[in-house]
Amino acid sequence: MKILVIGQGGREHAIAWKLAQSEVTTHVFVAPGNAGTYREPKVENVAINPLDFEALANFVKTNNISYTVVGPEAPLVAGIVDYFQALNLKIFGPNQFAAQLEGSKIYAKQFMQEYNIPTAKAAYFSDNQEAQQFLQSCQFPVVIKADGLAEGKGVVICQDIIHAQTTIDDFLSQKRFGKASENILIEEFLTGTEVSFIVLSDGKQYIPLATSQDHKARDNGDLGPNTGGMGAYSPAPMIDNALYETILATVVEPTLKAMQSKANPFVGFLYCGLMITPDNEPKVLEYNCRLGDPETQPILMRLQSDLALLFMHAIDGTLNAVTVQFDTRIALGVVLVADGYPGHYDKGAIIPAIKEIQANTDHKLFHAGTLLDQGNIVTNGGRVLCATALGDSYHEAQKAAYALAHRAAWDGAYYRTDIGYKALAFDALPRS
Repeated sequence: MKILVIGQGGREHAIAWKLAQSEVTTHVFVAPGNAGTYREPKVENVAINPLDFEALANFVKTNNISYTVVGPEAPLVAGIVDYFQALNLKIFGPNQFAAQLEGSKIYAKQFMQEYNIPTAKAAYFSDNQEAQQFLQSCQFPVVIKADGLAEGKGVVICQDIIHAQTTIDDFLSQKRFGKASENILIEEFLTGTEVSFIVLSDGKQYIPLATSQDHKARDNGDLGPNTGGMGAYSPAPMIDNALYETILATVVEPTLKAMQSKANPFVGFLYCGLMITPDNEPKVLEYNCRLGDPETQPILMRLQSDLALLFMHAIDGTLNAVTVQFDTRIALGVVLVADGYPGHYDKGAIIPAIKEIQANTDHKLFHAGTLLDQGNIVTNGGRVLCATALGDSYHEAQKAAYALAHRAAWDGAYYRTDIGYKALAFDALPRS
């Protein structure tokens, strides 16, 4: 079986790495991939833009690809699944209609309100003056979100009205994210613990993946600007059995049933970003229509089932025929970023130690923004690497991941030093 993975980040490296481990997989192509996928056994990079649907489809037909896996959100929101299915090419991911759950935060909010899925209150604006006027009636902090895709950076928590006013102006008048911020949400700020809950769906059945929690803020203590993610761990210990069942009953199942009722069954990874309130109630902060990054890295480090077969059953609508197993150990990933991220940062810095670091069954260095340049591996993005490790406790996994991150760091690398701090207290408690 030959498989094509679309994307070039840490999530796609992890997917390709896990697919290559399958006995049914003969070759994994990644379009366009990165320096990490280039070095993986059974994996080959292909220089095709993820939004060039015609070139991707031609490659699939020419190379007799069994199916395609879409990693990032942009091709899904742009309709790659519809394009491939019109050509009778097998592909894993939601169609363009279903991908609106991520592609438009306003659509997602209206969807949740229509189907009574718990979420924060929000108002929508395209006019700067109207949005500024609405602020006068708000209690602070508030959350301001760009409607469209903004690479995880379109959400700003505003502690006071001055910050909110400048953020609205930045989004609507200065067009910080172009079309993505032509419309905005001003949303109620929720307090509690943020967790990620991801399920694999074939449109009818679903399989929950291991729970996880990520750290979106750039700096220690969850401070600083929002990012695409600075680290993650799995499982999320605050999700006990009762809360797990509540999430399925109040969020996951109503979402999937609603998509079925709209004649657009959701096939793919449904990512529910949740706030667990002080009353232990889950509320949806956001939907994603693909695996999270960096949650993917620790989740797939723990996955013991055959990912290639899971994708095949999901595409064929037969997920009821398989089960999923995960390593009982903890996995934790630390993201190394270029200095200046998520603002301006330079590219092209050589990562000198990276070729000497060998993966084993307990740790793995996943590449995101990397590139091969004249025999060197260099930085090619804001988020560059994710040092991921397994351990028998959160402390052990954290210690091993940071040891790996320290070895991989280059001149100009930055990473948080407290990833997983919320989970450490749970080491003293029994795990199911």
